[in-house]
Amino acid sequence: MTSLIVITGPTGVGKTDLCLSLAERYNTEIINADSRQIYREIPIGTAAPTTEQQQRVRHHFVGTQSITDYYSAAMYEQEVMKLMEDTKKEVMILSGGSMMYIDAVCNGIDDIPTVRDDIRIKMKKRLEDEGIESLTAELQRLDPLYWEKVDRNNPRRIVHALEICHQTGHPYSSLLTGKRKERPFKTIKIGLTRDTIAKVKRGQTIYDHSALYERINDRVLTMINNGLIQEAQNMLPHRHENALNTVGYKELFQYFDGAIDRDEAIRQIQSHTREYARKQLTWYKKDTEMTWFHPDDIHKITQFIETNL
Repeated sequence: MTSLIVITGPTGVGKTDLCLSLAERYNTEIINADSRQIYREIPIGTAAPTTEQQQRVRHHFVGTQSITDYYSAAMYEQEVMKLMEDTKKEVMILSGGSMMYIDAVCNGIDDIPTVRDDIRIKMKKRLEDEGIESLTAELQRLDPLYWEKVDRNNPRRIVHALEICHQTGHPYSSLLTGKRKERPFKTIKIGLTRDTIAKVKRGQTIYDHSALYERINDRVLTMINNGLIQEAQNMLPHRHENALNTVGYKELFQYFDGAIDRDEAIRQIQSHTREYARKQLTWYKKDTEMTWFHPDDIHKITQFIETNL
């Protein structure tokens, strides 16, 4: 049976270098699980693997879609499952920080219909014309159960739920069974963290994120130096695409509009990236199958993998 090594953790923690080393050790390939790195037009702002890294180890699902393409976690699940079936490797590596993509591969997601083009185009225009507040209010009316738990600051989730409501005539939540699917491979889940315990207060552990935050701040500056501003400038004609509703581009679009200056845009990118990292960590901590390591502890990580293969 194939073993799927899942390497995940918050943005900027150091997944890439570890995965390259592990892929070379096990003579295998890397399946990208970052929902933004699949878009070919925005490699800088998504910290996509470089050409040199992709030449060193074969990567799948990097730069395979255009920002104008429709793509979903359900489509990703199907394509990864086919890849796992076709690739005769004893070990494969799934790496990224998109929690929904990782969950789709490891546990499966509900059979949600692919959104028709006419509905997708209509909802995209409504988002541009009416704004997210109007669509969120409609979702509350059509599907109050999903409205209660959805991230209302994520237009992509709001729009997708409404697309399904309009296409099926049923609440999106009614299609979410949460039933785990059987998988023809063994999963080994590894979470990466640079956190240290700051203190324990009233039985609650308080973690120090400063090492991760410093890496995030530095990485944003590296992106700027590598041409992120020009990349975002090139994307201005497509600014309303869901793929660009993400940290880095939203702030730079505000800068181009004159709402904030360049330094403030960079500061906000750093701040919002740190906030996103915290959300990722909160999500990961719910997964009891995850075993946590510092990304530099490659000896402990490989020992753990060898024990579980």
